[in-house]
Order: sequence, then structure tokens, then C-alpha cells
Amino acid sequence: MSTLVSHSLSFSNVSFPLLRPHRNRGVVLSSGLLPKPISLSQRAPSSRIDPVGYCSVRCLRDSAQEIGQDKISSNPMVTTTTSQEPEVRTSMWNWRGYRTRYQSAGETGPSLVLVHGFGANSDHWRKNISVLAKSNRVYSIDLIGYGYSDKPNPRENGLDSFYTFETWADQLNDFCTDVVRDNAFFICNSIGGVVSLQAAVMQPQICKGIMLLNISLRMLHIKKQPWFGRPFIKSFQSLLRNTAVGKLFFKAIATPESVRSILCQCYHDTSAVTDELVQLILQPGLDPGAVDVFLEFICYSGGPLPEELLEKMKCPVVIAWGDKDPWEPIELGKMYGEFAVVEDFIVLPNVGHCPQDEAPDLVNPLIQSFIDRHAK
Repeated sequence: MSTLVSHSLSFSNVSFPLLRPHRNRGVVLSSGLLPKPISLSQRAPSSRIDPVGYCSVRCLRDSAQEIGQDKISSNPMVTTTTSQEPEVRTSMWNWRGYRTRYQSAGETGPSLVLVHGFGANSDHWRKNISVLAKSNRVYSIDLIGYGYSDKPNPRENGLDSFYTFETWADQLNDFCTDVVRDNAFFICNSIGGVVSLQAAVMQPQICKGIMLLNISLRMLHIKKQPWFGRPFIKSFQSLLRNTAVGKLFFKAIATPESVRSILCQCYHDTSAVTDELVQLILQPGLDPGAVDVFLEFICYSGGPLPEELLEKMKCPVVIAWGDKDPWEPIELGKMYGEFAVVEDFIVLPNVGHCPQDEAPDLVNPLIQSFIDRHAK
């Protein structure tokens, strides 16, 4: 939602040192576990490409009559919900005195931690957890300030800033140590990608690999603004944070109608914006303290940039990007694919900002392929 104010601002160019020349800017999802690199001009512009080789199975929204029930049941990589899927458990964990909700499923295999984006929570991975838990131990966390985790007001604790990527990275690493009790792969969406990169930089021994789904470009970061716009940004942030304007703005968007409208902007397939999705995003935002978290974060224009963190990464990284994301343009995101640590940059055709929820049929097999390549 912080992106709502970004379209009125102009951005400066970003430099990307330590880049690899002549790298493919995208891959097509084809037969087998490993994507095959191709040029952008070869990619089909309209329909989705099935990640497991059934070209007729564009996605699971096709009816069983159209694609054939036998193809669904016989293909182990197609995402379906069955009675054999592991049960998803909801638990609470105490982190530095704050209650943190998380969900988990699966008893064996590599450990995965799913990290949500801004304004979301662990329920945003509801289409992924049980599927991935068939072969993995899967955890999905509500970052402090989001979902049903505690939402402390930093001002009441005498802190100038609390909701920062360093705070969330500390929480994520401690979660792996205390709850997961294992090294883990981080699977992330939006700002969750920045959190996970920061966590891996701070404690590289914990993270085995990272998959970034439409990572936040952080276009409101102060470094990405022209010098003449920076005073305006600071003044605007002060207005939101220190006057009633911010709370009025939050009140206006914390309604079912506004949440649905915002989701319909960032989901290319608006049929995925269901009443269930609207409620799982909105309901925790009505908790006491949610408005303070919202204002703290949209006024946070410092901290790390993804390109700065990618330079320091030691573990493998794969990036997948919905090409219809109106908030994080893929043309800018493709430059992240040039960093030496990034194995692949995968274009998800006709998908918006939240691929794990809008297109789990594409995302779940990609996640499992990444895990299979690097699990030891």
C-alpha cells in the first residue's frame, strides 16, 4: 500500500555494480525441473506457460472438462488440494517479549520459511504451505507488526524507529534458530524479499538460498529520489506521521472496498481477489496498533536497497517476477538478474505483484525445483 504514494514521485537512475554482462533476462517455464533460458522476444505474450510441460494446462483455473481430469491427477507437479496434503498448524512464538504468529506443516525434508510482503501476513501463503509441505518442513511467519503478531508502537517505547529491515531480519534469523532449528531456504514476496536478503547478510550461515517473488524495488528510498525532491518527501512523511492526516488516510483505506480496489490493482487476474483474500488482508489491519505500523513503514525511506544486499549475498538466489506488476515494474527488476549470485530471472507471464497467491500453479513447482537443486 505504500506504493500508492509512489506514482506521484519521480525516480533517479540506479547503478548496479558487480553485474554479469550478456545474461539472459528471462526464462520460459518448460518441461523438466530446470527452466530453459530464452530471449524475451520468444516468450508467448498472452497465455501462461505450464511449468511442467503440459502446454494445454495453462493454469489450474481451467476446468477439468477442458484439460482432462487425468492430466491433473497424473501430474505430480500440478498444484491441487487433496486430502493427502499435510495439515497446517498455527502457533505463537515469543520473540523478545512480543507474540509472533506462525504457521507450519510438514515433518521431513528441507526447511522453508515463507516471508510475506507489506500489509500482508502468513495467510497470504495459504495456497503454498500444504503443497510444499509434502516434501519439506514449511513455516510461514507474521513479521512483527503484521498479521496476528504484536504491533508495538515504537513511540511508546521511546524508539525513533522500530519497523526496519534490520528488526525484521533479526526476527527472521531468531525464528530459524528458536523454532525451525535448522538452516532454511527463504521464499519471499515484495518487502519480504528485502527482509530475507538482510537476514542472510547478517547471518549467512542460516540461509541456504533465497527465492524472490516480485521483490520490492524500494522506489521511495531517499537514495532513489532526485536531490530537489528529498525535502518534499521528508515533509510529506512528517505530515503523515505527526498529524491527523496519516490516521485519516489509513482509515480511508482500511475498508473492504478500498482493500479490494488495491488488490485489484496489483493482481492481474482479478478473479483471484476473493472475499476470503480481502478479509485475510483487512482483518489484522483493524487491530489496535496497525495504524502506527502502517505510518511508521510508509515514512521509512532509509535502510538497505535490494541491489546493495545482493552484492553481499553468499547463498544462491532465484528471482521470479510477474510481468503485469504495476507497482514493481519488471523492466527495472530485470537488472537484479545480472548480479553474479542470481542463478535465474524467471518471467511469470500475465501475473501481478503477488505470484504465490495469484499463480500458485506456476510458483509452487518453481520453489520445489529450486529447493531440489540446493538441498543437501
